[in-house]
Amino acid sequence: MGRIKIIIISIILNLFISSSASGARVKDIVDIEGVRGNYLIGYGLVVGLKGTGDGILSKFTVQSVVNMLERFGIKVPKEQIILRNVAAVSVTAYLPPFAMPGQRIDVEVSSLGDAKSLQGGTLLLTPLLGPDGKVYALAQGPVSIGGFAAEGTGARIQTAHPTAGKIPNGAIVERIVEEDLKVNPKITLSLKEADFTTAYKIAEAINDYLNGNYAYPKDNRNIELKIPTSYREKVVKLLAEIGNLEITPDTPAKVVIDERTGTVVIGENVIISKVAIAHGNLSIEVREYPEVYQPYPFSPGETVIVPRTEIKAKEKKARVVILEKGTTLGELVRALNAVGATATELISILQAIKAAGALHAELIII
Repeated sequence: MGRIKIIIISIILNLFISSSASGARVKDIVDIEGVRGNYLIGYGLVVGLKGTGDGILSKFTVQSVVNMLERFGIKVPKEQIILRNVAAVSVTAYLPPFAMPGQRIDVEVSSLGDAKSLQGGTLLLTPLLGPDGKVYALAQGPVSIGGFAAEGTGARIQTAHPTAGKIPNGAIVERIVEEDLKVNPKITLSLKEADFTTAYKIAEAINDYLNGNYAYPKDNRNIELKIPTSYREKVVKLLAEIGNLEITPDTPAKVVIDERTGTVVIGENVIISKVAIAHGNLSIEVREYPEVYQPYPFSPGETVIVPRTEIKAKEKKARVVILEKGTTLGELVRALNAVGATATELISILQAIKAAGALHAELIII
């Protein structure tokens, strides 16, 4: 019997409740309203490829090269241009909050045409636009794809994706996104994982620290914080101090199953009601032994193939395990190991327990 391979994620916060230094920092589990990044996008050309660029079917690449040459005073009919060393690409980047002009950010480059590889290419100067259509950064530099592709007449090998790559620090910020934490008298903290209990705990921790009723939970995700008068000009200091407060988030009971890989993630707060589990395997083996009969020499007979089939069925004795009321995570794992369930069988067992109404947790299948 193969033993179950289970990934059990037990939140560290709950493992050390008895410790005074336990908990997660507030800044690790919340986002601050208004403090957000922005995505940028642009269209550019990667040059210097060794015959792996766009072909003649990528008309937009040819047109882009013609337009670029015209900007430098060179006019060439697009019918006379045949390119294999140039590729049209989409250029994307993430502009972090409070980014200032002159700061460098990473850039991702992806082929738009039928280029085979961007290896060895260099991105030409490309403006990166925000959702408002304004230019926020300029990108340029050599493309790193982190892989390769090679092929011959009868075989081809490829690692990673040669038509997509990155340019570390490949863009320079040219415009700032106006964000001022001093404008609003209130700040909203948003939980990354919505939960009423956790939202209430954060509000209580902030009020205890500030010695007043400055924070209150609006719902299971958002906590509204009034900026105290003493912090009106020191909002960054306030957020730094609040961000380091430690609380113990409440973790909902969940069981996550990935049927493709056989991975099962069981939360710490999963409880099982009293239930009996019977597990047995039935294996059936079918073998074919065709036999060939030849006629005697010079006889009018014909060659005949006679099928021979051997079937074996073997059923292993089922083992019954009873889980008592209030069974915890460790007891559940030990019980499933006792019946010798594999990862695939574990999935079926958990689904059956849930269907029986004995699994008090959300069952998520991905």
